[in-house]
Amino acid sequence: MFLWWQWYGTKWIWLCGACTMIYLKPYTLAHKTLWNAFNADSKNGLFLFDRDYMDYHSDRFKDNSLLFYEEDKLLALLPLNITDNVLYSHQGLTFGGFITGRTMKQEKMLECFTLLRTFMQEQGISKLIYKAIPYIYHKIPSQEDLYALFVNNAQLFRVDCSSSIALPHPIALPKGRKSQITRAKRENVQINQSQDFAAFVTLLNEVLQSRHQSKAVHSAEELALLSKRFPEQIKLFVAHQAQTLLAGALVFVYPHLIHTQYLAVNDKGREIGALDLLLKTLIDTYAQSKTYFDFGISTESNGTFLNTGLISQKEGFGGRTITHQFYELLSSGGGGIIPYLLFPFLLFYSFISLLFYCGIANATTMRRG
Repeated sequence: MFLWWQWYGTKWIWLCGACTMIYLKPYTLAHKTLWNAFNADSKNGLFLFDRDYMDYHSDRFKDNSLLFYEEDKLLALLPLNITDNVLYSHQGLTFGGFITGRTMKQEKMLECFTLLRTFMQEQGISKLIYKAIPYIYHKIPSQEDLYALFVNNAQLFRVDCSSSIALPHPIALPKGRKSQITRAKRENVQINQSQDFAAFVTLLNEVLQSRHQSKAVHSAEELALLSKRFPEQIKLFVAHQAQTLLAGALVFVYPHLIHTQYLAVNDKGREIGALDLLLKTLIDTYAQSKTYFDFGISTESNGTFLNTGLISQKEGFGGRTITHQFYELLSSGGGGIIPYLLFPFLLFYSFISLLFYCGIANATTMRRG
């Protein structure tokens, strides 16, 4: 065991541990099986990071993903794409960041970031835009990357608000929400699972076009393809009155969380509470098997504008804010400041620790002799 004072990124910090060899490799198609198996068994892996999901839009994003090894064992994955000499993790995904195994610890993550920045410098890459995975998506605590970003002087430049329900601790619905749910039942609105992605995307694009002058990121064909690849993780639920589609929810199902990737409701459905009944049905369905119900973000313009009407609807179901955080990490780094006042004490402590270690080593040698 060693204690040493080391420059990491832009700051001097104390480390205590044994030296190990960590190195990285660029992702190639030959790594696909290994990548997918590691992602499935990782601390914070999601089906979004499975190559069968990531690569469906490989024609739109130039992949630059990396694998990090400790000696001969895979330690972490980093999904990346590159655009105009800038790395992103990841432009084609809701978020990105390091996917880590259970052996990942804080010191190892610091080493991974040092390697990453060296790689960026060698490749002439100016910076990394890093979208951290929100903690509610972690299987077990996995925020080693946030501390490493701080140590490397990464700048937090964007924060989005997402609304999530803690399903074991629900907040009571307001009277207005309950009355809309009751009305939908009285109007004989039916909730079912569906495979009619074409009808749903048509409804979704009509709503997006009328309200935001935009359209869905995914086409109906892409959603059908992804649902076929991930039938247990991607599901479509709809609300009908007779044969008329009123509302729909495309949900992503994670190990302990449900996320509404898309929500859409037409004017008639909004009037009679079709989406309210649909969401209440989904919340009740997953309340016993999941920990969180995540509605997604309600911010626009890189987080600077809060859509109060949208977030109010989500908060009306008991959703409360978690954040999506975006960081900019320069390959060149910034100026860290050495804590000079602490340096004499830390130097003395390091010297005593080294003497103590040498004493143990000498005693062990004498006993063996």
